Amino acid sequence: MQTKRLNLVDTAWLNVETPNAPMQVGGLLTFKLPDDAPADFCERLVEHWRRYSLAYRPWNQRLRSGRLRSVVPEWEVLDEIDVDYHFRHSALPSPGGEVELGTLTSRLHSHPIDFDYPPWECHLIEGLANRRFALYLKIHHSLIDGVAGMRLLARALDGTAETTGRPPFWAIEPKKRRRKPPEEHQPGLYRAAAQMVAGASEQVTSLSGFASVVRDMLRAARSGKNAMGLPFAAPSSVLNGRITAPRRYATQLYSLAELRGLARGAGGTVNDIVLTICGTALRRYLIEIDALPKKALTAGIPVSVRTADSDDEHGNAITFIISTLATDEPDTRQRFETIAASTRAAKTSLEKLSASAITQYTIALMSPYILSLVSGMAGRTRPVFNVTVSNLPGPRKPLYINGAEMEAFYPTSLVTHGQALNITVHGYADTLGFGFIGCRDSLPSLQHIAVYAGEALDELRQLYGPKDQTPAVAPHASGDSASTGGTKPSSRRTSGDRTTAKSRSTGSQAKSKSKSSPGKAAGNGGSKSSGSTARSKARKTTTARKRSPDRPGESND
Repeated sequence: MQTKRLNLVDTAWLNVETPNAPMQVGGLLTFKLPDDAPADFCERLVEHWRRYSLAYRPWNQRLRSGRLRSVVPEWEVLDEIDVDYHFRHSALPSPGGEVELGTLTSRLHSHPIDFDYPPWECHLIEGLANRRFALYLKIHHSLIDGVAGMRLLARALDGTAETTGRPPFWAIEPKKRRRKPPEEHQPGLYRAAAQMVAGASEQVTSLSGFASVVRDMLRAARSGKNAMGLPFAAPSSVLNGRITAPRRYATQLYSLAELRGLARGAGGTVNDIVLTICGTALRRYLIEIDALPKKALTAGIPVSVRTADSDDEHGNAITFIISTLATDEPDTRQRFETIAASTRAAKTSLEKLSASAITQYTIALMSPYILSLVSGMAGRTRPVFNVTVSNLPGPRKPLYINGAEMEAFYPTSLVTHGQALNITVHGYADTLGFGFIGCRDSLPSLQHIAVYAGEALDELRQLYGPKDQTPAVAPHASGDSASTGGTKPSSRRTSGDRTTAKSRSTGSQAKSKSKSSPGKAAGNGGSKSSGSTARSKARKTTTARKRSPDRPGESND
């Protein structure tokens, strides 16, 4: 049987797995049925996909058992998979809304993956309102990273509405790659040692490049300007404690073309706009729960180092840069400029590195965090950074399944002890789908962050958008609401704020109704067993919020 040894990064994702922090990523994809679709469209699709037990890499890779499993883990390549385990059919009570979809997604994403099988699951969810259905895909991070996963997904879906009968994604044969020598297929500790020795000289020659990045970091620390984000410079916050298993999930969907226009107007990048939206939303949320640190939060930003012509689409090929989120800055324009300067400094340093030096840099940056997870100290010590914010590229053209067009891609990522919130953004066609996922018990009313993200975008429109264009919905408009009917928090805090927060603490994700960007968004949820805890925390923080001297609407937020 063929085997494949996990690299150091993949092994790390495997070893930090805990019941409260499963290391799995994925996505929620929504589709619109074609006008002529039969009533049993989803049933026929499920029946068709279940015929395919033959699977290709990485979908047929299972963790090899044995005494060295945790020391030198390897994938063993199966000829067939158990389709009934991996591919599951679910239905919401019709017509299912965004709340119900988000609640189900939260529940599915909270459950760890069974390593007796290749570590992935796919759920087809029918019953959505307006003739829609969804696919939820969950993959363990040790098997694949987000960029590689999206490449595989895009190639597996149809590029036109006319194509039908295509095999499911796990049964699509991968691109042909070079033939590996026999020793690469031999399992065991001897091959692992040989590969480590072979790479030693390359690592030594890359030390000078790695040292230059360390010097840049130290120089930034001594200057006091800290334009370049530094590890362990993050303040302690409610985002960085211990977590429990239940999750809450919220989403937003925005126009990529609009964000590109705002980036041009601001003199930055789309990623700078995304980080400003996240920083502004987090500032307001933390003010709302009376938990905003005086020092600015920092974001760990995964950066793909996989080349466009890479022939290896499996495993992980990512590193991290660190940027400030400028949450200590009340002015949105200044917040954007501070973030843009921080990301420029980090990228400039990263560009100096060779591939081997990037590996050293990644290990040096993430080793303390990985060790804290393994040792059980994560969430009890100062964080490397406060929150992960990922921005993943996606397919530029519309995709289909048997004529059903994909409307949106909402990413679902992971949270860990010390990292109770993850924000992942995924591109698809002319949209950016934001996925906010967090520990339900650590972050009461997490869906408010999604609401404040919409408000942040409204402000950026006013600052950097076309001057002759009036937003369809004014910033902080009270008509923007959660999908359960709760009123969106207004920038003008009134005595009704307590009722607003309470009604939305049990709700799901808020929808942005601006005509200039897609307003449809999935809900969020979590297991009901922890709902009372989240609601009680929301009531307490609403009372505390009245004592805060820097509430939303009373500053330049």
